[in-house]
Amino acid sequence: MAQRVLTTESGAPVADNQNSATAGVGGPILLQDQHLLEKLARFNRERIPERVVHARGSGAYGYFEVTDDVTGFTSADFLGEIGKRTELFLRFSTVADNLGGADAVRDPRGFALKFYTEEGNYDLVGNNTPVFFIKDPLKFPDFIHSQKRDPFTGKQEAENVWDFWAHAPEATHQVTWLMGDRGIPASYRHMNGYGSHTYQWTNAQGEAFFVKYHFKTNQGIRSLSAEQGAELAGQDPNSHQTDLLQAIERGVNPSWTLYVQVMPAAEAADYRFNPFDLTKVWPHSDYPLQRVGRLVLDRNPDNVFAEVEQAAFSPNNFVPGIGPSPDKMLQGRLFAYADAHRYRLGVNHTQLAVNAPRATEANNYGRDGLMASNPQARGAKNYEPNSYDGPAETGRPLAAPLAVTGHTGAHEAPAHTKDDDFFQAGELYRLMGEDEKGRLVANIAGGLSQVSRDDVVEKNLAHFHAADPDYGKRVEDAVRALRED
Repeated sequence: MAQRVLTTESGAPVADNQNSATAGVGGPILLQDQHLLEKLARFNRERIPERVVHARGSGAYGYFEVTDDVTGFTSADFLGEIGKRTELFLRFSTVADNLGGADAVRDPRGFALKFYTEEGNYDLVGNNTPVFFIKDPLKFPDFIHSQKRDPFTGKQEAENVWDFWAHAPEATHQVTWLMGDRGIPASYRHMNGYGSHTYQWTNAQGEAFFVKYHFKTNQGIRSLSAEQGAELAGQDPNSHQTDLLQAIERGVNPSWTLYVQVMPAAEAADYRFNPFDLTKVWPHSDYPLQRVGRLVLDRNPDNVFAEVEQAAFSPNNFVPGIGPSPDKMLQGRLFAYADAHRYRLGVNHTQLAVNAPRATEANNYGRDGLMASNPQARGAKNYEPNSYDGPAETGRPLAAPLAVTGHTGAHEAPAHTKDDDFFQAGELYRLMGEDEKGRLVANIAGGLSQVSRDDVVEKNLAHFHAADPDYGKRVEDAVRALRED
């Protein structure tokens, strides 16, 4: 096989890739050395803006296979037949740290899925926890600022983290998750994934249901203690990336079983707490898990930058039979994620291979912009409607309409009989064994004891007392002891 010729980006052959052109043997570099200038200029631009959150990530391709009939709840075609398989891409990530951060840290994990369905790409953007810290997107930038690196010290500061949580009582449930045993997964393969938000499913008869997604790992839950996480992060900052890559290369393909909780839409208004509150879970006793199918990862990306870093997941990418709910955090993300991708990757990021539809094709009138790569036929129209057989609307809505009423304005969530910020955090605490409670308390106290302001400490302690008296007392005693040392 003949040796391929090294070329410039325009295809011209490169004569010498070891020596820059100079004025004489020992002279200065020449500006006319096109290969040198192109090589350096491209190198300067190899990095795109990293994600503000979820920057540190890993990913793999696989498939989703339907194992149970859910056509009574949704008309989504990729869920419409037992045995049907749909190609997908899954990106795991940490949330707070930068691209070079370690994997084995105490942080929620992103669990973002792109299903390449025959009706277009369906993106499900979730986490490894079923709840989140806040329930209104207006607070999201402030929350993330409090968790990221401090502008002065350049590192995450307990003062900022716990000060925000002191002013966000609704975070108590997620803080209990994060500081508990599942706060540091042993690997991406050994954790669950959740859609977290509430979504709407609509069946072929137009009946609407609200659903929550649960991806249960088939490898079993495995987590690390704070000490184990610190040791592993020091030994191999890329521990979770390495584990996922090597497992798939060995043919040990990780898998998850998808279950959903299904609430008839008519029951939402009178449920005992707001079912669209992202800081709360639906009790399984009210809405049991119903199996849907199996997710399997069986192929690693060939290029991490092209496929993992440039992967763009937007929760507004729905398919017929699946749509949004009144979940306020979800509503905010419908805009924010796609807008972030347009900034970070450009308006034509959906044309990149990892983001483009695979089981169908995109037909629309979007044109031009940076990195446009969708050539159109000569004379193709760029407006709709037209008289030249261009793509036309179907008239088929993606999901059932949501009834809305009331006056415009900034409103708190509607009151329900059991809608406080603490009762589910208390229920989670009471489910733990004594050893797990001890580790939870130690993890919380280790951070909270570093806060210098007494009022911030007291506000946080009040949240744990409100969740459960024993919970609050243990945390308070542990914090006092550490601050006295």
